[in-house]
Amino acid sequence: MSSASRVTVSWPALVLGGLVLLAAGVAGTYVGLRSAGPTLPSGDHEGTPRAHPTGTPAGDERASDAMSPAALADVIVPLSKEAAEHAAIKVVEVAAGTEPAGLSAPAVVEPNAYHLVAVTPLVAGRVTHVTAELGQHVRKGQIIAQVFSPELAEWQTSYIAGRAELKAHERELARSEKLVEIGSASRQELERIHAEHTSRRASVQSAAARLQLLGLSQSAIAALNPDKTLDATMGVPAPISGVVTERLANVGLNVDQATKLFTVVDLSTVWVVADVYEKDFASVQVGAPARVTTAAYPTLSLRGRVSYIDPQVNAASRTAKVRIEVPNARGDLRLGMFVEVVLGAGAGRESLQIPRSAVQNVGERTVVYLADPSTQGQFIEREVGLGAAAGGLESVTAGLRAGDMIVSAGSFSIRAERERLGLRSATRPTVAAAAVQTATISLGEKGYDPSRLTLRAGVPARLTFIRTTDKTCGTEIAFPSLDIKRALPLNEPVAIEFTPKAGELAFTCGMNMLKGTIVVSEERR
Repeated sequence: MSSASRVTVSWPALVLGGLVLLAAGVAGTYVGLRSAGPTLPSGDHEGTPRAHPTGTPAGDERASDAMSPAALADVIVPLSKEAAEHAAIKVVEVAAGTEPAGLSAPAVVEPNAYHLVAVTPLVAGRVTHVTAELGQHVRKGQIIAQVFSPELAEWQTSYIAGRAELKAHERELARSEKLVEIGSASRQELERIHAEHTSRRASVQSAAARLQLLGLSQSAIAALNPDKTLDATMGVPAPISGVVTERLANVGLNVDQATKLFTVVDLSTVWVVADVYEKDFASVQVGAPARVTTAAYPTLSLRGRVSYIDPQVNAASRTAKVRIEVPNARGDLRLGMFVEVVLGAGAGRESLQIPRSAVQNVGERTVVYLADPSTQGQFIEREVGLGAAAGGLESVTAGLRAGDMIVSAGSFSIRAERERLGLRSATRPTVAAAAVQTATISLGEKGYDPSRLTLRAGVPARLTFIRTTDKTCGTEIAFPSLDIKRALPLNEPVAIEFTPKAGELAFTCGMNMLKGTIVVSEERR
């Protein structure tokens, strides 16, 4: 075979072999690039992770079950039998009830000012005896203290002496009239005696009137005579029937007519005074029905009507006082008690209700503890959503079902055990939860830091406020336009959650002396 024929035969084979090698290289490069990892999503030039439209990470549809609120909040807390007995654990069943309808507002029990009397003595002197005790129920007219009065003794003496002189002068007047009749005395002398008699009679009447002002009855005044020992002690009677709420009288106290000895209050009716924000004024009118409940007596519900609305608005809190008069025949409502008022109360919607004592706050979450039905001595921490409150009950909007058994007493001990053991939920927040706008604002001597924030409209926000000093008036944090007002304890974070709308939003201290501003901009589409 010639060399030319060898070249002709080998060339096609070489070309075919080169094409095969080229195809193999391209395939290997493609496989290597696919195995190296994903690239940034289109349009994500800054490398910021984006949430799945439904709040579930893309490519893992099972995450929606694992990230449910219940799964996120549930923590198993074991408690020994001895610890449960020491904590006095009580369990109740979650039951359906009626959520209160109408405007709900916190209120304080105050005395009926028309049935409150400050007791003062009628005479000046020294207290010699006190019979009424603080909190005692007294009857109208009952003697509750006694006062020894030199003034009373002086006026009694003046009355007795004046009456004796008047009687003597009356006899002299009678003799003078007879002498004038027989011509042994002049008419001028008789007129002079008549004038003296009138003056003495006026003096006696003045002394009697003074003794009546000092508390002596007409019969007691008439019984005064020189042969009877004078009693300079005057009793202090209760002006109304009621309860002694203040006692300032003690034996040996020197007093005058302006000295307050006691305060007596008739508690058969009391005033319940609530603060209503100005945005709710249109829904409150004089005569509107109201219902009063209290945490002290969860089953107690008192009915009343709005009797007064303060015409002046508090400049700091933007609220006005609303007064409801309610009966209190059994004395369940005590002065100064905190109660809940539902104004315009009517038929509410059905909802699950739990005792307020079952609710605990863990960080920024509101939780309850369920008795684990499968294991005795174990409790399940469950995050819940709460609605309106009435008395000692809270309406539940999420997290529980009718029939669940929750801890109504001793839940704080379970929470403390959870913290001691360091138990935490094993799951992590969802991408949607991480999208909440958050900021921490501290309150020091110079005010809020920062005092101005910028948020996006329509995106849920969680602002955490921390007061770091006692040298400030900011013991409360208020958002007047959102109707939010919370206490701000020292060095304890307080979270405020809301969804802002476009515009400016102000937050202030409880006295409206410290202020901050939130600028809410429209969310970019």
